[in-house]
Amino acid sequence: MVKGFVVHPTYKVENGEAFVYLFGRLENGESFATKNKFRPYFFVRRKDKEKVLKIEKVTIEDTDLKNFNGDAVSKIVLSTPKEVPALRDKLKEENIEFYEADVRFAYRFLMDNDILGSLNIEGEYSKGERFDRFYEEPRISSSDTKIKLRVVSIDIETDKNAEEIYSIALYSDDYKRVLIQRENKLKNAEGFKDEKSMLVAFRDKIIELDPDIIVGWNLINFDMDRLSSRFKHYKIDFLIGRTEWPCIIRKSHDFFRESTASVPGRVVLDGVSLLKANFVYLEDYKLGTAAKELLGKKKLISENNKGQQIEDYFKKDPQKLVDYNLEDAKLVFEILNKKNILDLTITRSMLTGMPLDRVKASIASLDSLYLREARKRGLVCPTSKQNNREERIKGGFVMEPKPGIYDFVNVFDFKSLYSSIIRTFNIDPWTHNKKGTIKAPNGARFLAEDGILPILIQKLWKARDEAKKRKDDIASFAIKTTMNSFWGALANPVCRFYSLEMANGITSFARHIIQLTARLLEEKNYNVIYGDTDSVFVATKASNLEEAEKIGREIQEYINDYYENYVKEKYNRKNYLELEFEKTFVRFLMPKQRHQDVGAKKRYAGLLIKDGEERIDFTGLEFVRRDWTELAKKFQMELLDLVFHKKEIKDYIRNFVDDLKKGKHDELLVYKKAIRKPLEAYTKTTPPHVKAARKLKELKSNLIAYYMTVNGPEHVEARTSKIDYDHYIDRQLRPIADSILTFFGLKFDDVISGKQKKLFDY
Repeated sequence: MVKGFVVHPTYKVENGEAFVYLFGRLENGESFATKNKFRPYFFVRRKDKEKVLKIEKVTIEDTDLKNFNGDAVSKIVLSTPKEVPALRDKLKEENIEFYEADVRFAYRFLMDNDILGSLNIEGEYSKGERFDRFYEEPRISSSDTKIKLRVVSIDIETDKNAEEIYSIALYSDDYKRVLIQRENKLKNAEGFKDEKSMLVAFRDKIIELDPDIIVGWNLINFDMDRLSSRFKHYKIDFLIGRTEWPCIIRKSHDFFRESTASVPGRVVLDGVSLLKANFVYLEDYKLGTAAKELLGKKKLISENNKGQQIEDYFKKDPQKLVDYNLEDAKLVFEILNKKNILDLTITRSMLTGMPLDRVKASIASLDSLYLREARKRGLVCPTSKQNNREERIKGGFVMEPKPGIYDFVNVFDFKSLYSSIIRTFNIDPWTHNKKGTIKAPNGARFLAEDGILPILIQKLWKARDEAKKRKDDIASFAIKTTMNSFWGALANPVCRFYSLEMANGITSFARHIIQLTARLLEEKNYNVIYGDTDSVFVATKASNLEEAEKIGREIQEYINDYYENYVKEKYNRKNYLELEFEKTFVRFLMPKQRHQDVGAKKRYAGLLIKDGEERIDFTGLEFVRRDWTELAKKFQMELLDLVFHKKEIKDYIRNFVDDLKKGKHDELLVYKKAIRKPLEAYTKTTPPHVKAARKLKELKSNLIAYYMTVNGPEHVEARTSKIDYDHYIDRQLRPIADSILTFFGLKFDDVISGKQKKLFDY
């Protein structure tokens, strides 16, 4: 028996029979493929069996399984996957209910064998043509072994019209070379007489290196698309997979859908998508930006006139093109390793059973885990339906803030609140039943018998606690991400378990818990100044940090004891709600809404002190928003630092404005905003960044960097007018200053005109 990891599950119909192929890597480092005969199936109610047979003569087997209503079901077994939708449509026309008739064929095979990424393989094998071992009809079973996968980063360089490919870089642990259209000898390169011979060599090298994962930057929309096109141009088969099955590139022009590349036996992962999927936030997702922020490195060619510079290097100094090309491929490789992105992706695959290129698909991940657990319960699940979203889900409770500047504010969070609610109140598609004895505040009812979703979350919760104990941050983050995605899936009309009532049941419990917690604390004479979704903020009246932290621990214990009794007495359930005392802000600002006296929700800042180190935390304020300039961020940070330390700010504000007018902050005045559609599509309104973009001769990026000038917005690369300093004073500095000065009865204009009193005389 050997252990391995499935990189690519797929299937093929041969002589009228369907076979599932699993491609991947073994723990001994060899690549493998397995082939198993498998038949597609789905379920109908046993009482509808005769109706089905009248529609089509198919194999139907009685089972011990039941649907959510307790009806016995029978299993319809077919020969090939394409027969499933054809029969399904016929049954739909006759109003015959069917179950699990939409599960992807290869995924069904993995579910039935309880494979979550890793597997055990038993059986004889032969040598594959493009991989090391080929197992035909092996015995497979689940495993939890983590396998080291082989990764290669690729990057192409083209002419400035993105037609002809000049060079192709490949970077991996044991191969770091560039293939280039040059026959002269170059360092770290292999030369070829023309583009065609270079492409053939690239195909052969991929087959030789035999990577499990191909990575790159904007890999599918550019590199893979261009490679596929040039292979086609020369009438060369674009076959870089582990079989001679075709590679398929599907480009998406939909902002909400990603392009895909299917390379048989391998997986193609785009670096940009990987960072976004794993919550790595950047100002923009250009490779240069990612390299600078995550590695502290620069690209060898800047974005300015990049196309022309590449052409010049190719014609006059090919060694520089080789160096640049290889460095780009290396940067992608290093970025993904630096952030442990591939390790995290593999971990998420092993948690959910989803292939590496689909780990962020929350609905499919829930499906993968839920259908397995349901089968163990003797249940079959409904088929997904095209549901219409009747209304939006009701969100969490956000308390009206009490604006002000406070000393020693404690912040408390309920640990994974939505997941805790699902466990505590047994919220689940199967237990969701009008006869249920557990009633949510919105009226949704749930049975008392332990549901499937609470069990899944309990298993993930336990796995996360174990990961934390062994200090495995990657596993802990992967589990948290998976667990927190489930409640949102229930509110998505695409989900087979879609129920707005059930999803609102979760959020209604959350609102109830935050409101009840605030009321309990106020009854104890604590000043609750804010509450948001899963957290409460308490102004403590403490005289020092030590006293505030003591109060925080007392509140945590009091609330947790309360819910332990509350849940047991009212719902006869075990409580999983847990309030955590998270931190104490030594000084805290809860601003007002602009031009109003009420507090601004989801906007605050505070001074933290930990291990003798000070840090200001921002939420929702200008400092963390992309639509404000670096000028505003610098001004807000320095202003709050002075206020939090109870220092005078009169001279600071006046000097800052004077320096701005003298041009000392010009480098901080750039606005940056992305264009999300073609420029001509902006018809109803024309935002400033669009106006700036329209003045350019050539649009090189969708992220527009511009100044506000006396003649309107102008791109940083094409500015001809003077900067409009009054705009920055009125739009960037004044709102920030007034949000603080209002608590002292002052205004920005008073300060810069010299009419103000000293701030802390009040």
